[in-house]
Amino acid sequence: MQSPESRQTQTAGQADAWNRTLTRAARDRGYFEQLGPEHKALFLRGNRTLVVTFDNLDDVRQDPDRMPWGVNFIAATGCSSLGIMAHGPTWYRDAHVIRFFQEMGEDGFFDGFDKVVFYGTSMGGYAAAAYSAAAPGATVIAVNPQATLDRDRAGWETRFKPAWRRDFGGRFGYAPDSIVAARRVYLFYNPMIRADAMHAALFGGPNLIKVRCAHMGHGILSVWRQMGVLKKIVAGCIERDISAAEIHALLRARRHATAWQDQMLDHLRGRRRHGLVERFCLALSDKRQDEKFTSALAEARKALGKA
Repeated sequence: MQSPESRQTQTAGQADAWNRTLTRAARDRGYFEQLGPEHKALFLRGNRTLVVTFDNLDDVRQDPDRMPWGVNFIAATGCSSLGIMAHGPTWYRDAHVIRFFQEMGEDGFFDGFDKVVFYGTSMGGYAAAAYSAAAPGATVIAVNPQATLDRDRAGWETRFKPAWRRDFGGRFGYAPDSIVAARRVYLFYNPMIRADAMHAALFGGPNLIKVRCAHMGHGILSVWRQMGVLKKIVAGCIERDISAAEIHALLRARRHATAWQDQMLDHLRGRRRHGLVERFCLALSDKRQDEKFTSALAEARKALGKA
């Protein structure tokens, strides 16, 4: 068993290797900057579309060659990228990050691009919406975002307790206010998760497109990846103004994703909709012969008196 000292040394070594990776990546076409003790920023120049992403570094340092979340995909599209990375559940509510975006906006950094996109999920979705105010006219892609974790405004939010001590007031604090300046906002959320639906309900405005992603859990992007539509939807939001109708058409592929199938089955069983459970299992009988579905079918038929 490793001693605490050995683990600390290993973690420090991983962090150093990670910093070297980011420094090398930025050497020829961007910059790497430490934003206080908890955050980092990596800018890589590509074309005149900039995509700002938000990453949680809790697990990143285990692989010193890994780029920030989303950067490899963005690079493949040719876009410029600005990856903001957090060490832990900070919700990016830190004076260094706030100052960074305020100065970037005031210095005209975002004006050097034809299009700016802010993109993130959950904690990163909150940040994408909140910090988009630094670049008026930006596009926002927020997946299961929080509006705020301020206890006075969202006291019903009982998740993410480590972040409750953070200050969600002031500049870039309340995400629904920040998106007012955006050109277009795509907000994807799972209405079956009560807290996620309540956060989504706080966002509004004529620039907002809300897309319900029922039975996809809190990790919607993982389900999209399984469906084979992740790149199509995100690229559509970045490269053009994909319509809600086009997105909904792509989301029809959910019936082929095992993650969606499992969550839909759990939903029907939890509500004791035995007839619908039977129909659902039979409809997927050519795809799902595993124990979960066969047991659910047998249970439903017994409840229906067909056993």
